[in-house]
Amino acid sequence: MPEIQINEKKIIVKIVCYGPALSGKTTNLMQLHEIINPDYCSDLMTFETKKDRTLFFDLLPVMVTSEFGYKLKIKFYTVPGQVAHDATRKAVLSRSDGIIFVADSQTHQSMNNFESFENLEKNAYRVGLNFDKLPLVIQFNKRDLKDIISEEEIKNRWQPTNIPVIFSSAIFGKGVKETFLNILQQTYIKLNKEIKLQSDFGIGWDNFKSLIHREV
Repeated sequence: MPEIQINEKKIIVKIVCYGPALSGKTTNLMQLHEIINPDYCSDLMTFETKKDRTLFFDLLPVMVTSEFGYKLKIKFYTVPGQVAHDATRKAVLSRSDGIIFVADSQTHQSMNNFESFENLEKNAYRVGLNFDKLPLVIQFNKRDLKDIISEEEIKNRWQPTNIPVIFSSAIFGKGVKETFLNILQQTYIKLNKEIKLQSDFGIGWDNFKSLIHREV
């Protein structure tokens, strides 16, 4: 459920990028920063270790104003993939409205993907999220590398879940726009049913979609 500030006429939506270490979560957010309408976007904030791995989270707030004067603010976060930072992952995951799971397409990362997705599911329940109804898209990143899991195998594995799967090479910007538009659309549909974004706040799908305006 988004944070609704009636007095300030502001609705805050939270989207989180989850996944194993070095799968490309931060790269996705950096590329997203390049394709978001600059009129709506603030600076990208990063918190990194000496090894250039995201330790806490990246935060990218964007904002538009609806026809009723309500400000729609969307905050994009990433979580640290390292096992040692599970407490931080839970804290960032709390009160999420949508999740992007960034998987690593390399064959030797299959187990890490599985363990990270299992960790996402467990942590979602721990922080009170209904995982079965949570807007979710899976992005298989690093498709530009060799020795990767085939698209056919990935589709066969994930098709029974009905979770959207997008293939990407985030370092080149491929699949980034599609991934974020997918999660924004899922999130909008769910929130519009729950709190009537369109009729009560004047926030339509065009408000969400207008954030992303060009390719990388």
